[in-house]
This record gives sequence, C-alpha cells and structure tokens, in this order.
Amino acid sequence: MNVDKLLGRALDFEFLTKEEGMHLYYHAATSDLSYVANELRKKQVPHGKVTWQIDRNVNTTNVCIANCKFCNFFRRPGHDESYITDIDTYKQKIEETFRYGGDQLLLQGGHHPDLGLSFYTTLFKQLKDLYPALKLHALGPPEIAHVAKLESMSHIEVLSAMKEAGLDSLPGAGAEILNDRVRRLISKGKCGGQEWLDVMRAAHKINLPTSATMMFGHIETIEERFEHLVWIREVQQEKPAEAHGFIAFIPWPFQDDGTLLKRLRGITNNITGEEYIRMIALSRIMLPNVKNIQASWLTVGKRTAQLCLHAGANDFGSIMIEENVVSAAGAPHRFTSKSIQDAIVEAGFEPQLRTQKYDFRELPSMEEQIINY
Repeated sequence: MNVDKLLGRALDFEFLTKEEGMHLYYHAATSDLSYVANELRKKQVPHGKVTWQIDRNVNTTNVCIANCKFCNFFRRPGHDESYITDIDTYKQKIEETFRYGGDQLLLQGGHHPDLGLSFYTTLFKQLKDLYPALKLHALGPPEIAHVAKLESMSHIEVLSAMKEAGLDSLPGAGAEILNDRVRRLISKGKCGGQEWLDVMRAAHKINLPTSATMMFGHIETIEERFEHLVWIREVQQEKPAEAHGFIAFIPWPFQDDGTLLKRLRGITNNITGEEYIRMIALSRIMLPNVKNIQASWLTVGKRTAQLCLHAGANDFGSIMIEENVVSAAGAPHRFTSKSIQDAIVEAGFEPQLRTQKYDFRELPSMEEQIINY
C-alpha cells in the first residue's frame, strides 16, 4: 500500500478498507492526515463555521445492571445512593436550561431492571406536555435493546413508540468499541456490537436522527478501531435515502480515573493529544458519508480540541450545562456559552449555535452560566 495513493483516494471520497485505514494510522504523517481531513471538511461543510450547542445531560436514573468496567456513575438496584429522577427535578433543570439558552435535554440513565417502555413513553409525554419546545435527545442503543428485551418487543416497535411519545433523536451512546471481544471484557451487560448497529438501522428506518460514537484507548486493538469505523460507515450506507441517519460521529478517549479497568487491570488512558488529532482526521477520512465530526473537548481539553478543528472536525459539541457520567471518571473540562465561542474564535473559526439536526439557531438572549461543579 502507498500512503500518497490512499490519501488521494480519500480526497475523492472513496471508501477505504479497514486495512487501508490501518496503513494510514501506522505510516501517514499527522500533518498529511490533517491536511486531507481538513480538505474533506471544507467540501462536506462548506459554510466553514464551527457549530456548537447548548443542552444539558440529565440522568433518568443511576441504577444499572450492565456493570461496565469504565463507569463510576452507576449504582446497583437497592443501593443507598440509587435514584429515579422525579418530575419536579426535571422541571427545575429544564427551566434553568432555557434560562441558559438551551433547547434540549440529553436524557440518559442505565439498564434499570424495572423501567420498561411505559416509563419512558410516559416521561417523554409529560415533558413535552409541559415544555412543547423542548427537544429530547435520549437513551441510546443499549437502553433501547434493554427495553426491547424487557417487553419482548422489536427494536423498531420500541423506537416507534418512543418517537410518538416525543423522542426527537437517538444518541450514539454505548458504542464503546463494537467488536464483541472488547465488549465482553468492558461492558458485558450491554448489547453486543451487532445489536447496537441493528438498533441504529431500526432508527434510520423510521427517520429518527442518530449520532455515533467511539470510546477508544483502553483494551482495543488498532484493527478493532478501524473495524468499528467501517461498520458505522456500512450502516450509514444502508439508510433510506430520505433518512437523517448518523448526523455526527464523536470519538473520545477512555477516561480512567477510579474505574475498575484501571483498579483491577491497570488499564490507563494513554491517548496523547497527537493521537487524538490523528483519530479525528482518520474518522473524517474513513467516514466520507458522515457529514459532521465532533471534537470531544470534554475529554481532551480546549487546546487539543482546537487543533482538531484543523484536522477534520467541524463541531465542538455542547457546553453541557450538566454532565455526570464521563466527569465521574475524571473528565475535568468545562465551557460556558461565552468561553466555547471564544475558543472557536481563537482557533480561527466563526462559531455557530446549532440544533441537534445541525440547523443553525440564532443566539438567544440568555443568562450566562456560572460553572461551580
């Protein structure tokens, strides 16, 4: 294989194989990967702006039986610290989110053994009745698979009921690495990789917008990273022509602080800033049919995320008014509406507020958040 020829094919939006992607990972210079990915970004996102969002991550429950080895957030059923969020708490958090200019809740929780479809459809309807303008970006394929098993229903039946109740889009949560060798070791209680992909196929069939993620830098091989990217690309290729499909792809490095993976197996996050930038660039190169690539400032920090904007990323994600899961494993970084825009301008781009579907939003009159957590 020849690096220059592979990069030339990438510039023509060709689908590179897993092996060709790995060859670039091992042999291409970071500057060359960044250049090609940046050129692809210019073609795919010609407005040249860097988009960002205001939303809040609210947890429906912290009860989970999946027992992921990288998660410090969950509690087992019956634990003294376990909870299910009540409607008064949602109201307080939503009204605060609106004051801060947000329009969306990212609702996630765990595999609660007693929370089935009716819990979520009732919750979504309640929230939409109270706040019709609120967008719900909620759950993820493992939770959909969990509810489907509890109810003996198909993925598409569960998703259709949730969409009718108010679900606006499905996050790419729980992808981690899609190869089941990895999943058996770090997230055995979650659905397998192929079921994760099947849930996304079902979402695309009913035109429910989705995103895709990859958590890397733990026990996966480089081959498994590129296998993951190819599988995402294949599902995107299969979507109905009119469907949104995967609107964005977000790769982020494993956060290790206090996790079982670190304590029991000595697995630490050793992803350098340069390697993260390379994986952003390679994500753009390997996923020519996914328009938006997001830099995970929450996990890599401002400076590295800014450099990613010159290596294929076109989106800075959300300021995340609240985030509890990744932060519990050591992600310390925070932005406000002002500071995220300042960071984008510092990197040489014009910031543009967006919706989950990447439509532009006018910057609303808002109260500036004070970060105190």
